[in-house]
Amino acid sequence: MRPSVEQIWDWLDTIPDPEIPVITLTDLGIIRDVAWEDNSCVVTVTPTYSGCPATSIINLEIETALRGHGLEDIRLKRQLSPAWTTDWMTQRGREKLENYGIAPPQPAGGPDKCPNCASSNVEKLSQFGSTPCKAQWRCKDCLEPFDYFKCI
Repeated sequence: MRPSVEQIWDWLDTIPDPEIPVITLTDLGIIRDVAWEDNSCVVTVTPTYSGCPATSIINLEIETALRGHGLEDIRLKRQLSPAWTTDWMTQRGREKLENYGIAPPQPAGGPDKCPNCASSNVEKLSQFGSTPCKAQWRCKDCLEPFDYFKCI
């Protein structure tokens, strides 16, 4: 008996993002769809950007996780349009980022507070952070640097 689509979503919800392991692929919003087509489990994935270096690792992790639950016929479908946006991140994922010390994306284009001490007295150090999707910021009150997950 094949698992339900909901069960597969639950399995996918346990796969951590390889670059930010505190959030899952579903928290990130890159898993766009799960469906059964005949006997194939089709998982549609939209990378955060088309040149994301973690894409092959993400695909491998998805296949490994689903095979670990007994699925044999798995097809990964890459969907580039519409392009991924930080709007697809879950609220749970945003909270996990902040609890981990990464400021989640904000519509204003920068963090509204420090994820460490909650001060709003923050400044951008660099548009470029530890990964292409993050920028480096610092709190002027606690003096701690932190990553900000850029809005895309």
